[in-house]
Amino acid sequence: MNNNDIVIRLKYALSISDPDMMKIFNFGELKVDASRLHQILQKQAPETSRDQNLTMRELEQFMNGLIISQRGVKLNANGESEPLTFDMQKEDDINNVVMKKLKIAMRYTSEDYQSFFKTAGIKVSNAELSAVLRRTDHRNYRPAGDRYLRNLLKGMGMEYHTKKLAD
Repeated sequence: MNNNDIVIRLKYALSISDPDMMKIFNFGELKVDASRLHQILQKQAPETSRDQNLTMRELEQFMNGLIISQRGVKLNANGESEPLTFDMQKEDDINNVVMKKLKIAMRYTSEDYQSFFKTAGIKVSNAELSAVLRRTDHRNYRPAGDRYLRNLLKGMGMEYHTKKLAD
C-alpha cells in the first residue's frame, strides 16, 4: 500500500470531509491547502514509490493530527504540550505505527480491531494482533504487512457505513 492510500482509506472509513482533512494535517504541523490535499488523495499507479504523493513523515504528521483532533493535545505534568512523536523509522514500521496511532486516536480496543477484521472477512488471533501492536524492541514484535492494515481499514469502512445506513 502507498502512504497516500492509507490516508485515502482512512478518509473513507471515517467519513472525513476535505476541510477536516486539512485541519487534521494542520494539527500534525503540516500545512495542506486544497490543491495539495487533492494531490495526496490521488490514487498512485502500483509501480510508483510508496512515498510519491505523501512521505512517511507527512503520513505520521497526519496520524499525529488525527490523535490531536480526536483526543486533544497531550500535556505533560507541567501542563505544557508534549512534542509530537515520530516512530516511523523505516518502511517496515509504517503499518504498525498507523495501527497504533489509529487505536489511540479513536480509542479503539483490541476487541474493536478484532471486530473490524471479522467484518473484513479475515481471522486474526489475539496473539497476532498483540504482536503487531508492540514496541519494535519487544521480543514478540512482528511487522504488520499490508494485509493487516488493508483489512482493518476495510472492516472499519464496512462497519461505519453499515451503521450510517441503519440510522
